[in-house]
Amino acid sequence: MGKQRRGKGIRHLLRRGRGTCPSCGTTAIKLLYDRPTADGGKTKVCKRCRHKSL
Repeated sequence: MGKQRRGKGIRHLLRRGRGTCPSCGTTAIKLLYDRPTADGGKTKVCKRCRHKSL
């Protein structure tokens, strides 16, 4: 059976949380994970890039 509420938490985000990953350059991928930047800020990255080092 399918899940009725799958994706409900990201529907309020711009383009439902999708965009281009700044780390690997993959397009139309979900950017849901925060990763610290070198200047102390945070950026959103994809699932594959969330554990890669800066």
